[in-house]
Amino acid sequence: MDPYKILVNYYYPDSKTFNFLVTHSRAVAKKALEGAARVKHLNPDLKFIEEAALLHDIGIFKVSAHQIGCIGPSQYVEHGYLGRDILEREGYPVHALVCERHVGAGITADEVKKYRLPIPERDMLPITIEEQVICWADKFFSKYPTSLTEEKPLDRVRKMVAGYGAEQLARFDRWQEMFGA
Repeated sequence: MDPYKILVNYYYPDSKTFNFLVTHSRAVAKKALEGAARVKHLNPDLKFIEEAALLHDIGIFKVSAHQIGCIGPSQYVEHGYLGRDILEREGYPVHALVCERHVGAGITADEVKKYRLPIPERDMLPITIEEQVICWADKFFSKYPTSLTEEKPLDRVRKMVAGYGAEQLARFDRWQEMFGA
């Protein structure tokens, strides 16, 4: 599998959005692989982690995020399940789950209902070690044009995740203990 061949089916390689997506995803992949190295005893699939990290945000072109060139009709929170749909159609159902499950620190069906999120009412929680490490790594990088490759400090990441709720922060903190320094 070549993630870049899949991405160019949906993004113009010379576009602003492609640049943001690939730069962000490479940073996430690097951090996820570093985190996976800390749990070698769990036998994480490093090839899968790299592929899935490069594809985890494939659905962003379908959302409205003008600062990165995305002019779709959907809300940003929807990019995960929309990415899942894309990768399932491409024939990569396991990679597709990473797309859906990386948003926030995972989202439960109860949270979807409670916050009236515009996404399917189902659990979208990272389950496998590979899903967890990608979700964890993703929180350290934004898609802001001025700081694409700049890793956020842990205290800032924790504060952002805490904004999603105590359960989300507890989940992230468990991952930080596993994958972090």
